[in-house]
Amino acid sequence: FFDGYGYHGTSFEQTYRCYPASFIDKPQIENGDKIIMPPSALDRLASLHIDYPMLFELHNAATERVSHCGVLEFIAEEGMIYMPYWMMENLLLQEGDIVRVKNVTLPKGAYVKLQPHTKDFLDISNPKAILETTLRNFSCLTTGDSIMVAYNNKKYYIDIVETKPSNAISIIETDCEVDFAPPLDYKEPEKPVTNVPSSKALAEGQEAPAEAEPKFNPFTGAGRRLDGKPLSYQPPPVVSSSGSKDKRPDMANGGGQPSAGSSSQGSTRQTQGKLVFGSNVNRAKDPQKEPAKEPKQEQPPKKEEPKFQAFTGKKYSLKG
Repeated sequence: FFDGYGYHGTSFEQTYRCYPASFIDKPQIENGDKIIMPPSALDRLASLHIDYPMLFELHNAATERVSHCGVLEFIAEEGMIYMPYWMMENLLLQEGDIVRVKNVTLPKGAYVKLQPHTKDFLDISNPKAILETTLRNFSCLTTGDSIMVAYNNKKYYIDIVETKPSNAISIIETDCEVDFAPPLDYKEPEKPVTNVPSSKALAEGQEAPAEAEPKFNPFTGAGRRLDGKPLSYQPPPVVSSSGSKDKRPDMANGGGQPSAGSSSQGSTRQTQGKLVFGSNVNRAKDPQKEPAKEPKQEQPPKKEEPKFQAFTGKKYSLKG
């Protein structure tokens, strides 16, 4: 396994046993994507014509998971590497598992889309500033990985949803556009359900107030003459209100009743010896015959009389 450390050709590719950062006194590597490699790796890389900064591809052959990282130091024991624990979780690696490390060249990133796992990350006072500070410790980003952001003694995990121009990009000395997707536990607020009335219910609701509130119809009463004579014409029926139609025939039929009442009052007054002006004395003798003449009044007479005739009653002398 250690024979030549797999150094062949012009590229660097080697297998190591991986361990988390807790196995070495380097807790700062948890806040980035850089690993610690053995000194022999530096010797081989220095003899190759590779691009700087050094970037590597990590491949777990057992699960076919791939990620990318940078290197922080070359102080690990031979045949071992130390990496952040969140990176081991992405690759589904356990302590002491074998991982293949290969040097690669990645394009500079132009766009990355991030998705927090929880809404708590959005509750930070300035999540953009925290994210910019954390990504300074990163060398590259890979689509499908979940990076860890530590802030205020709490760990926030963020998924790399999309990267451009490729599925693995370098974020060293580059202007990269960052977009955020809704958190995984985010739920849209439910909209209040409004009950829309049906057309039938709406129609009934409109008809009911119309029936409950009768319209005001002015001048719908029966006419009276000052001289007490019956009307020579019938007023036209009012069709605007159903309630007025029912009341008008009763009033028309009883049109002669007020005159009969007035004549009866006049007769009672005369019996008491009081002087009464008017011509109601003759009509007081037969008050019941006037309603029978009402059907003939529907047809107006041929000879038109003036509607109002003042001072047409009989004359009385004060001497008697």
